[in-house]
Amino acid sequence: MELAKVEPIRLPAGRRVLVISDIHGNLTFFKALLRQVGFCADDILILLGDVLEKGVDSLATLRYVMSLRERYEVHMLCGNCDNLTFHFVDQTPDIPPEFYNSYVFGWGEKCVLTQMAREVGVPLESPADFPRLRAVIQERFAPELAFLRSLPTILLSDRFLFVHGGVYREDRLEQLTAWRCMKNDNFLGLGLSFHRWVVVGHWPVTLYDPSIPSAAPIILPERHIISIDGGCQLKWDGQLNALIIPDGESEDFSWQSYDGFPTAVALDRQEASTGSINIRWHENPVEVLEWGEEFSRCRHLASGRVLDILTEYLYEKGGVTRCEDSTDYRLPVEPGDVLSIVRTTSRGYLAKKDGVTGWYAGRIQS
Repeated sequence: MELAKVEPIRLPAGRRVLVISDIHGNLTFFKALLRQVGFCADDILILLGDVLEKGVDSLATLRYVMSLRERYEVHMLCGNCDNLTFHFVDQTPDIPPEFYNSYVFGWGEKCVLTQMAREVGVPLESPADFPRLRAVIQERFAPELAFLRSLPTILLSDRFLFVHGGVYREDRLEQLTAWRCMKNDNFLGLGLSFHRWVVVGHWPVTLYDPSIPSAAPIILPERHIISIDGGCQLKWDGQLNALIIPDGESEDFSWQSYDGFPTAVALDRQEASTGSINIRWHENPVEVLEWGEEFSRCRHLASGRVLDILTEYLYEKGGVTRCEDSTDYRLPVEPGDVLSIVRTTSRGYLAKKDGVTGWYAGRIQS
């Protein structure tokens, strides 16, 4: 198994540090977020990994990051989606061949291998096309391959440890398995605490709360952990987060996000609801009790909860009816609050406030 590659990073006083994770080939969101935070040559930009895959602009996003590194101080870590290209070329035994069969043809145009094949006109219709594609990638995409192979697993400063998924300790980092650092699901649920600030992505933060869907970064001062994956590209209401560290000696953290939704100003006050549910992907099977054109009455199988779910959020997979991330949470809103409008319905708005998704039944001004 490949071991973690650890690189030191210097984060001096007086230079702002921007940390972004899990872009997943959404170049539009990435560029918009950089504009929004005013990214400039004085900043240090750290990308926590999963720049690639699951987005139709994965190859373009990779090249954009490579171009940024020529003009700015940009550090990119390897995520569990960023090593797939060179592992495919190398036929690394850590990843079984059948994985690529399902991955390439399952994700289609959202897979970077498909995007490479299309750019050079190589047919990619079955696993029988893989040998030719491997040869072409080595010949035509040598700079991209070299860049991806060079990516570290961990960036380490005096006060911060940056890693895509998570770590199990702060010492002997070079002895950790790279894959377990990249794909460390439910990292916050492990109950670990650290001396340095450990900053991670990988696991969309909304997965941590069974009641309220929030894509806002989770900052845990008592444990020195920050988790920032906003579900960009993977969630219908996802966002791309930027953690802002004023400089390498500061813990005065802030964050901004970009979600691409239109915004509106709330005109009416609304109390937050209690006892809400946040249906997440790993427990999303439902039973449809009554189909409707706009909303369908459903029973959430994992909890037994009955609620109305947007009909467009329902789909079938593996013979099971499932839903996109759904909630019955009612947002706390004050007049003048700016909301991102996710969906406009006959019953009000599915909206976001400060990264939290919920329902708003009041009036808005666009």
